[in-house]
Amino acid sequence: MNPLPTPAHKPASEQFLLRPERDKEQVLFVVRHRVKMEAREAYERWLKRIMQVAAPFPGHLGVQIVRPPAGRHEYVIAVRFESQADAARWHHSDEREGLITQLGDLLESHEEIDIVSGLEFWFTPPSGIIPPRWKQLLATTAVIWPLTILVPALLHPLLDRIPATLPGWLSQGLNILTVVALATYLIMPRWTRLLAKWLYRK
Repeated sequence: MNPLPTPAHKPASEQFLLRPERDKEQVLFVVRHRVKMEAREAYERWLKRIMQVAAPFPGHLGVQIVRPPAGRHEYVIAVRFESQADAARWHHSDEREGLITQLGDLLESHEEIDIVSGLEFWFTPPSGIIPPRWKQLLATTAVIWPLTILVPALLHPLLDRIPATLPGWLSQGLNILTVVALATYLIMPRWTRLLAKWLYRK
């Protein structure tokens, strides 16, 4: 997206793309702010305030902040919500609108907003550049392969304690669910940050 002049944010109707198919799955409400260098301290204070206000909202599951490295300006704030409806409620709330108006001259351009599932956010960097598919394949395999070995070995003793014997398909489903959950919420976000230089190298 090309930088735009002030005001610092767009009307809500232009920012939030509704996607009905995600109504009942956890989503990430991702905001990108290009902050003026001289306004970093003031922006950090604003960021602390908006995090405190957002935390008690229905469906709020936590926030992750990616601060810009030296010489860069872009902050990425990813807020996890239980559903798209919860994310939309926060986005259109009077509380958020009031805080956004306080940004004033802190931003270089309009804020950018997107709503993505956890799987999509694995390979959605702050720059918006998506790495080649072969790199995505290798990075994902490096995580999924060992998990498919470790998770069944760890779950098997626990499942053996259940009095009734579980059907094979159910045991396999629990293994897959555990693998995907660990990859999506715990490992992949950290793994892709660790591999960032390689993944997004042009």
